[in-house]
Amino acid sequence: MAVRNLRGTGLRRAARGRAGFVALACALYVAGGISATWPAARHARTEFLSGGAPGHGEAAPGDYLQTLYHWWLPGHQLEHGHEPWLDPYSFRPEAGAQPNYAGWPFGFVFWPLGAVFGLVVGWNVTQLLMYVLAGLFTCAWLRELGLPRGPALAGGLVFAIAPYRVEQSVGHLLGPISVMLPVALWAFERARRAGAGWLVLSGSALASIPLSGQVHLALGAIPFFFAYALVRDRMLWLPTLACVAAAAGAGIVVRQTVIVGSTQSGGRSLDQVAGYSARLGDFLGRHVDHARSEQFVFLGWATPLIALVGLVLLLRARRLGLAVVLGLGALVPILLALGTRLPLYSAIWHAFPPFRFPRVPERLLPIACLCLGALVAFALARGRSVAVSVVAIALLFVDLHARVYGKSAADTSNAAYAAIPRSADGRLLELPVFDPGVHYGSAYLWYDTQAHRERPGGYSTTAPKIAKSTARRLERLNCGDWSGDTAGVLRRLGVTWIALHRGLFVHNAAVPETTYFALRGLLRHGWSARETSGVIWMFARGRGSTTPTLPEPYRLRAYFCQGWYGSLPSPRGRYMSETHAPFWIYGGGTLRLSFAPSPLLRSFTVDGVAERGPVLRLGRSDWHVITVDVPKLVPHGHKRVGLLLRGLLVG
Repeated sequence: MAVRNLRGTGLRRAARGRAGFVALACALYVAGGISATWPAARHARTEFLSGGAPGHGEAAPGDYLQTLYHWWLPGHQLEHGHEPWLDPYSFRPEAGAQPNYAGWPFGFVFWPLGAVFGLVVGWNVTQLLMYVLAGLFTCAWLRELGLPRGPALAGGLVFAIAPYRVEQSVGHLLGPISVMLPVALWAFERARRAGAGWLVLSGSALASIPLSGQVHLALGAIPFFFAYALVRDRMLWLPTLACVAAAAGAGIVVRQTVIVGSTQSGGRSLDQVAGYSARLGDFLGRHVDHARSEQFVFLGWATPLIALVGLVLLLRARRLGLAVVLGLGALVPILLALGTRLPLYSAIWHAFPPFRFPRVPERLLPIACLCLGALVAFALARGRSVAVSVVAIALLFVDLHARVYGKSAADTSNAAYAAIPRSADGRLLELPVFDPGVHYGSAYLWYDTQAHRERPGGYSTTAPKIAKSTARRLERLNCGDWSGDTAGVLRRLGVTWIALHRGLFVHNAAVPETTYFALRGLLRHGWSARETSGVIWMFARGRGSTTPTLPEPYRLRAYFCQGWYGSLPSPRGRYMSETHAPFWIYGGGTLRLSFAPSPLLRSFTVDGVAERGPVLRLGRSDWHVITVDVPKLVPHGHKRVGLLLRGLLVG
């Protein structure tokens, strides 16, 4: 009886010790999440933790809204009895319901949080939770490797708040899904001690990386996991191979159901990779250049040095296999992040077909962040002192801090979208129309969490090809150009509602500031405003309750729409960037267009009516939309262009 009492007391003490350590770890990683999101975290109750882009009166566009939409859909679909892996709203009706693999697995985490706190606070809480999970699973993995608690806590902190991972958590899925890598490693170590059944968790975690759409990270994570497993326990090679096969199978599923038939089915060029390749100096730069956010690869200043000490200590301890795996796991992603600046990258791109699809070579860096965290932990384990770990953790907070997050206003209850009756038929088109791969379309995903309505548009870098051609056909509406029976196109698409987002026309390089002409086109073609809410106006056909107005532009200049490059200094003029190029001009009588010599055939319309040109009849003095069409574009330097417009003469 006494022996049983002693054993029971010891177990309770151990349990209390474990519980206390877990609580301490949670508190540390919550602090890490707050540090990573500071000072934006002060506004987490009312505004999105995001990149901080301005919204100009509406929800600010950004990848965070795309990720939120992906995470919102599974719960929304299940609540309505539908498949949680499908997006029933985007790119309709030209494409079928799109796979929403990006909702796995964190959509099921976000679902209850969004339901309890609302989508804005739910998003912010999920962001903080991702930092906690990243730290906890890394710490748990390092504890399985036999490291003391203090160093394991520090290693988990390195991975949790690694600046690159933080930047890729602002809105991108790469940061959150990288948590699956330490989960896979931790489960593998558990399998070594507690049975091979734990490898089911390893395989699931590893397969979640490509299944979520982060195929590039999977290209590094899968071989890294396999190499790690062989180094740690070759007896488990067969179930390890099954884990690898599951992850590879998930990648194949994504390729066949999403990438094949998409706008990126042909892969990316080396020129595209070059545009996203990091420089050596980027590894030392703490400041985030939002124009080059993908090249933000800061690893800290002291952290890599401490990790190097850890690597040396592993080699001295003759743990050669682990040292090689962690050392290469840190070095190889860092080198590949240089992209085309690394001579070897071009050879890999040509020799290994899967590398032809990613355009951002930095995507493997979460593996390096994890390896650096492990090596830092091994370095601190040599100290065998709580004080050393405490000082190191304080140093890591300072060394790894980078001001990445901003705050973005959340338009949570927009009256214009609320004006669409749930029982109403028809699809919704939002203006301005963007190419499916342009991130400004993410704003529309946010409003669809309120509208729940099919729409021809959407935002995805792997959108169906038909979605791109549909957007190209409809983008003329951004400028009030309804030529070519655009009204008939809208009828065929089943569009009965049009939302005009005036905020997205402001200071936007993707679309000219042509809001006045977009509104003019809507009103001239029988659409009327049913509700106005700030900068968002909702239109339907027929008579409306209000007629919104905008200030008339300056009359003594032409306004060029999408389809034209900017003016060129030499030769003077403006090239067509698309085969269909509209512009607006005020005047009456006739308009003479002067073009540089070109063999390209051309056709013209004035206010939708065909004209022979180059002298066009305008009629009475007013605003007129002119369109120029050519059958194809021709090479000119590094671009493809149509005609070169050299002059306009109204008279």
